[in-house]
Amino acid sequence: MTQTIESRLAELGVSLPQAAAPAANYVPYVVTGNQLFISGQLPMGSEGLAYKGKIGEDASLEDGIAAAKLCAINLLAQAKAATGDLEKVARLVKIVGFVNSTGDFGEQPKVINGASDFLVAAMGEKGKHARSAVSAASLPFGATVEIEAIFELA
Repeated sequence: MTQTIESRLAELGVSLPQAAAPAANYVPYVVTGNQLFISGQLPMGSEGLAYKGKIGEDASLEDGIAAAKLCAINLLAQAKAATGDLEKVARLVKIVGFVNSTGDFGEQPKVINGASDFLVAAMGEKGKHARSAVSAASLPFGATVEIEAIFELA
């Protein structure tokens, strides 16, 4: 029998948080046809923004990887809020990762691997995705990473 996303999350020791409310004039997700678009998620933890700073200046590569994983957890929380059941997700199509980094930092793909690796671990084959990993001069609230996603619904 195929493992569910929820059972994989439990094995990984991850409990999804309540999906975050938007911080400005937008919605956290949009469902159109069989696609679910999730707005950019920040590395929000139980006590607020967990990772702040610019990689290459006052945040490390390891901070960025951990921030990206937390963004991915928040993406799944939004997906669950949108669908009511993660098993309604047929697959993850694409993520776009923004890394708050200095001009000479070039390891954005390694940072966003924090999200990609987690999503594949949590979703199995459904979690394999296309992606972009780009540098940003700054991100909202000084966040280290922001990630958005597109899912296909069953």
